[in-house]
Amino acid sequence: MKLAKDRHVVVGADFAGFPLKEAVKSHLTENGWQVKDMTPTLDDADMYHRVGFLVGSQIAEQEYEKALLFCGSGMGIHVAASKVPHVHAAVCESVPAALRAATANNCNVMAMGAFYIAPRLGRAMADAFLSHSLGEGYEDWDGFYEYHRIGYDECETFDYEAYRANGFRVVEPREADLGPEPRALAF
Repeated sequence: MKLAKDRHVVVGADFAGFPLKEAVKSHLTENGWQVKDMTPTLDDADMYHRVGFLVGSQIAEQEYEKALLFCGSGMGIHVAASKVPHVHAAVCESVPAALRAATANNCNVMAMGAFYIAPRLGRAMADAFLSHSLGEGYEDWDGFYEYHRIGYDECETFDYEAYRANGFRVVEPREADLGPEPRALAF
């Protein structure tokens, strides 16, 4: 698997997200990232959901640890990628949201909407998302990692039929004590 810590990422966009993808991809390659672009030309930019499936498959097949997706709103491509096994996707519109998607939710795919995100913001969001992982920056918050790891694990192994059969409750839920939020934490 190609890892973000080794500066590897896979990207893709539909027609609406293509210009933002190009700006972010250029920034990443200029900064030493190896970027696999599943939609290298505008002609390769299929419908948003098909790009979401295609890039998501790179996560499911364990080719890449993290991916970036781009469409007009970020929403449609996110929904499609989320249908692919092992994809934990987030739609982000700010640097703090991108950071939190990586550090609290352990997302492996971030979607951005080119209708709302300027290239400079998109570059900063990509940097925040790709350079952080679960728990980073929250070491002073007792139980933060454990609490969020449970959330990730339960999403990763979620079986709707078992959930339904258990009265719409998680089967064998785990618990973690989440300490009080540190006073100095900005977000």
